[in-house]
Amino acid sequence: MAFSSDRQSIIPSYLYSSSFTSKPLNLHKMASPSSTPPAAASASSGGFMIQAPSDPGKIEMYSSQFYAACTVGGILSCGLTHMAVTPLDLVKCNMQIDPAKYKSISSGFGVLLKEQGVKGFFRGWVPTLLGYSAQGACKFGFYEFFKKYYSDLAGPENAAKYKTLIYLAGSASAELIADVALCPMEAVKVRVQTQPGFARGLSDGFPKFVRSEGALGLYKGLVPLWGRQIPYTMMKFASFETIVELIYKHAIPTPKNECSKPLQLGVSFGGGYIAGVLCAIVSHPADNLVSFLNNAKGATVGDAVKKIGVVGLFTRGLPLRIVMIGTLTGAQWGIYDAFKVFVGLPTTGGAAPAAQPIKA
Repeated sequence: MAFSSDRQSIIPSYLYSSSFTSKPLNLHKMASPSSTPPAAASASSGGFMIQAPSDPGKIEMYSSQFYAACTVGGILSCGLTHMAVTPLDLVKCNMQIDPAKYKSISSGFGVLLKEQGVKGFFRGWVPTLLGYSAQGACKFGFYEFFKKYYSDLAGPENAAKYKTLIYLAGSASAELIADVALCPMEAVKVRVQTQPGFARGLSDGFPKFVRSEGALGLYKGLVPLWGRQIPYTMMKFASFETIVELIYKHAIPTPKNECSKPLQLGVSFGGGYIAGVLCAIVSHPADNLVSFLNNAKGATVGDAVKKIGVVGLFTRGLPLRIVMIGTLTGAQWGIYDAFKVFVGLPTTGGAAPAAQPIKA
């Protein structure tokens, strides 16, 4: 997933910094201008090892180590946050499947507490953790790859001019791959969470699902999952990048590279939360379809539309999902950028300067 080290970076330095350069970003020099970095920079390192945070600036932008760090950050940001909001996800899925029983957020929690106890709120946490960790690895790692790749294809002027299209194309390409990794665990998770008695969790739920639906049944919800996650991720990344750029341009008088790291991480969380609200609205109809199809054996999209209704696809469970996805997305961007800072990389996003020609 990495480029060769001798390939020039055409434009994407603006994606991380407010200053343009055609060379790899030397964070060590930025952090300590008077010091001279060791000669053995990570450009010659061939593995996927992430350098220790005590030796900052060793991860070269767009190197294999850079993409490895982004992949690990994606695992942490998506896996941990989705696992943490399992209770909200559980109530949301049941509201989508059985609105007569789970009429509201508060009553939904009450029904689950009465019928399944406190432990019931975390039913399905293992497939959630594993599935969204795999998805996060592909989502963030491949997004960084495709964002760089499409910027290189476009060239400096077009990459700066059409940066939003590059965000959209890069995130869509990444999510197409990420959902293939997520889909089996998502199918098991929904069945475990919405059918009490089906299984206790992943260990007995996965083989039972395969016996019932067949191995291909694990991917029955892939197309609706793409329908939910690709628009969601396109909105998540493109709106985040745009919001963060606007915050640094209009709300913070200090240039990004002069802001403290806590302030930059606060911007990442705030921009992520706003982006998450937009994501929830855009992807909610497909989310209802995924929950319905993974819960009902042999069901089709037409069956779901007929039972839920067109209005229901857009509104059923939406308030809870807005709260859940807004918090989730804000936390994801906060964790992702915090990990990047931890290993010596800059946070995501920032003001984009006008395109400049590459020096020979």
